Amino acid sequence: MKILYHITNLPPKISGTEAILQEIEILRRVFGGDLFHINPNIHSPVYLPRLLFGFHLLRKIRRLENDLDLHHLYNADPFPFPVAHWFRRPVIYSISSGVGPRRPAVSYFNSMAAVTVSDERSCERLQNWGVKNCHLVRPGIDTSKFSFYPVPLNSPFKLLFASAPWTLAQFKTKGVETLLQALPQLPQVHLTCLWRGVLADEMRRRVTQLNLESQVEIIDKKVDVNALLGQMHATINLVEDPAVIRSYPHSLIESLVAGKPVVVSRAIPMGDYVEQTGCGVVVDSLTPAATMAAVESLIADYQTVQESARAIGPHDFSQAAMVESFRQVYQQVLEAGA
Repeated sequence: MKILYHITNLPPKISGTEAILQEIEILRRVFGGDLFHINPNIHSPVYLPRLLFGFHLLRKIRRLENDLDLHHLYNADPFPFPVAHWFRRPVIYSISSGVGPRRPAVSYFNSMAAVTVSDERSCERLQNWGVKNCHLVRPGIDTSKFSFYPVPLNSPFKLLFASAPWTLAQFKTKGVETLLQALPQLPQVHLTCLWRGVLADEMRRRVTQLNLESQVEIIDKKVDVNALLGQMHATINLVEDPAVIRSYPHSLIESLVAGKPVVVSRAIPMGDYVEQTGCGVVVDSLTPAATMAAVESLIADYQTVQESARAIGPHDFSQAAMVESFRQVYQQVLEAGA
């Protein structure tokens, strides 16, 4: 089986901090294959729209296709990249974020050999719109890298935010503004923000502007996430648009695998899982008041919620299960084309 992986994201400023790349590297270790960053804006002097992604590499891709079985394309939202229609081998399209309420180009996705999503909510939504080849593949990580370290429940309550925005607009859509506005009402909380080499100065400016220096720490470098989680009580992720974040955010998976509960927006499909399992608290709306109430609820019932997180996290997000799910998708596509 020979696979060529494609990703639409720009390479991260700090190597090893992009969750999608970590997932692709797991698959490449098992199945082999090269990886292409098909976003031409890595080197382009002018911004090129997504409709043009990949065409600058098409000649090189065509040469490789003689020895290929499959293409596997990763993108956050269900955008119809025209270049995929120029590939001569079957294409598997993985949508890494939650699918929102806007109907995508159904005919485009039905022309793919397979479409994968990470959550039941997105899969059901696509199927209801008429996408016939949708597969659910729950994300997984190397759980052996994480251990549980209990932290006494006393002041301060240590909360981790590790889904930094890539753009100024994402300070709002990724809930950073809401979280910072809620902190003055949560004096018992200390927030650690894990950044990735983008907009760290802007974050520092906002923290200073709100006089939150004593409550907020910003880490702008690659760290040992397991060691960092060992110092935390919980992890938080807030969004208003499911398209700006993975449907199962990597930081929340790592938190649960390390036995630490999560606070998550209902807009993120993982909220359904959190609510069903009791491994955290779901925030119904992206407001400071709702955020404050959710964090206070977690603190009040911390022992019970933490025990739920510790019981399920290491088992529900195994790397082996994810690899096996993709193996089944790959084999099904190859058998269909045989």
